[in-house]
Amino acid sequence: MATRFALIIEPTASGDSRTDFSATFTQVDASAPALSVGELSTQRGDGIFESIGVVDTHPQEVAAHLERFVRSAEICDLPVPNVEQWRQAIDAAAALCGPGEWVVKTILSRGVEHGPTPTAWVTAADAADFSRPRREGIAVVTLDRGFDLNAPARAPWLLLGAKTLSYAVNMASLREAHKRGADDAIFVSSDGFVLEAPTASVILRIGDVFVTPEPTGGILHGTTQLSAFAWLEGQGYTTAYRDVRVSELATADAAWLVSSVRLAAPVRRIDEVEVSLDHELTDALNAYLLSPRD
Repeated sequence: MATRFALIIEPTASGDSRTDFSATFTQVDASAPALSVGELSTQRGDGIFESIGVVDTHPQEVAAHLERFVRSAEICDLPVPNVEQWRQAIDAAAALCGPGEWVVKTILSRGVEHGPTPTAWVTAADAADFSRPRREGIAVVTLDRGFDLNAPARAPWLLLGAKTLSYAVNMASLREAHKRGADDAIFVSSDGFVLEAPTASVILRIGDVFVTPEPTGGILHGTTQLSAFAWLEGQGYTTAYRDVRVSELATADAAWLVSSVRLAAPVRRIDEVEVSLDHELTDALNAYLLSPRD
C-alpha cells in the first residue's frame, strides 16, 4: 500500500466552534520525513488511530469512526479531538483519493517527548486488493489473548477498549496465524470466550441469528460490524450481541471477519473445522459495504 497524501494537523480544543479549519492543515510530501525522532507514536506507540475506508472519494462511516476516535482519546488521557476539525481533514484527504478503494488514517499522538504535544496527522493510501478473500474466504486459527473476559474492568490501564498505535501484538498474532497455515486469527479469552480478530470484528450465524461478541471485555466496537448489522436487520434477519463461547465457533453455520478496508471476509475454516460459505449473502453484504455509507 503506497501512501499518496499526508496532512499535518494543528489540533484545536474540542470546544473550538469555528466552521472552517483549513488553516490548521498543512499538506506535506508523503514520501518525505515529517516526524521528530522524539515522537512518542514511533518510540512507544503512544497514540490512537482510525482507518477509514474510502470508495470513489467517499469516506465511509465517518461519524462512527470519529465517535470511536474520541472514546479512544478519553481512555488514553489524550486531548479530546475536535470532531469537526477531524471531519474536515478526512474530507480533504478523501477528496484527493482516486477512483476505487482507498484508506484514510487519522493519527493522534502524545507528541514529542519533553516537547510539544500532541502531534496529529492524516494519511491517504490505495487499499490493498481484497477481492480474493471476499470471494474465496479465509482460514483462521484461534489464539489465546492471555486475559479473561473481566480483565478490562480490573485493569483499565491496559487500554483494551482503545484503538491505540501499539499494534505489535496484533501483528505478531497475524504472523503466528501464517505460521500455522492460516490467513488470520480470532482472539479468545483465557476463560473460553470469543473476542475479536487482530484487525477485524467477528460475526457468526448461529441458526437464524447473526451474533457478535458483546463489545466489552476489551473488544473494539467495530464500525463495519455496526453497518453489517444494520443491513442484516434491514433484510429481515435477527442480530444479537452476547458473550460467545469458543465452543460455538465449531458449530456456527457461517462466520465472517469484518473491517473497514477488507470489508466482509467469509471464514471457510476455523482451526481444523470447515465452515460453510454463504456466497450469495456475502456478495450482497459487500455490495452494501461498498456503497456510500454515512
